[in-house]
Parts: sequence; structure tokens; C-alpha cells
Amino acid sequence: MFAGELVAIHVAPSAGAPMEERSEVRAEVGSGLVGDRYRDRVGTYSARVHPGRQCTLIEAEALEALARDHGVVLPPGATRRNLTTRGAPLNHLVGREFTVGEVRMRGVQLCEPCGSLQRHLGIDRLVALLTHRGGLNAEILADGWIRVGDPVRPA
Repeated sequence: MFAGELVAIHVAPSAGAPMEERSEVRAEVGSGLVGDRYRDRVGTYSARVHPGRQCTLIEAEALEALARDHGVVLPPGATRRNLTTRGAPLNHLVGREFTVGEVRMRGVQLCEPCGSLQRHLGIDRLVALLTHRGGLNAEILADGWIRVGDPVRPA
């Protein structure tokens, strides 16, 4: 059992657009986060419709380890993940349901860093450095609001 917390929210209106920090965002079943590129089907990988593209999460602890162990400092949002958590073991949520505030989600698969992100950030070893720590792709199972400070818990 764990009780994590949501520490940051980011969305981007289109592929390659800068991530915008939000204090809250509306999640919609079957589509994604309002204001985000994947909900509006204009993200880099939008041609491949997949429930796991509805929301992405990353652990703040993974970003802290990247800075501590490799000297690579990435603020929340730089990884192009929507939600940054603390205290929630995201890798363990693949195939499981969990809640972020009032929104129920299901972990679909690990969100491994891709070459596109590596090129975008200009960090040659990013894929290797974040393998299996790049976050989680999730499907939204219930509409609702997600707010910074919300609890992240197993369902």
C-alpha cells in the first residue's frame, strides 16, 4: 500500500509545443486531459490511437535520481509527461487501477523515453538513463478534476 502525491501537472496544446504548467486539469474518459495534445489527437504519436496515450505520469524521484547520479537536471514537464508524482511506485501500477484525486485510471504500460524526446532535449544518453524510470502510460476510467496536491493511491 502506498499514498503518493501529485506534485506537478503539464499539458502541451500540440506536438512539440512547450509544456504548460497547470494547477488543475480536467480528465475525460476515453480521450485524455483537456488542453493536451493527445486528447486533441495532435501529439507526435497521435496516429497510433492507444488508451495509454490518455495520460502520462513520471516519478519526481526518477528526476531527482537522474540529477544526483548523472548530473542531468530535468524539471517536471521537461520529460513531456503530464503528471509528476511523489511517493507512488508507478512501475508497479502497470495493469492496475489507481486514483489521482477524484480520477480513476489504469496503468497500461511503462512510458519509456523515446529517441524523439532525447533529440528534443539534446541529451544523448537520456533513453539509457531513464529506461524503466521514464514513467507510466495510463488510461482514464472516470471523468474528473486533477489538482496539484491530490493524493495518488491504489484503487
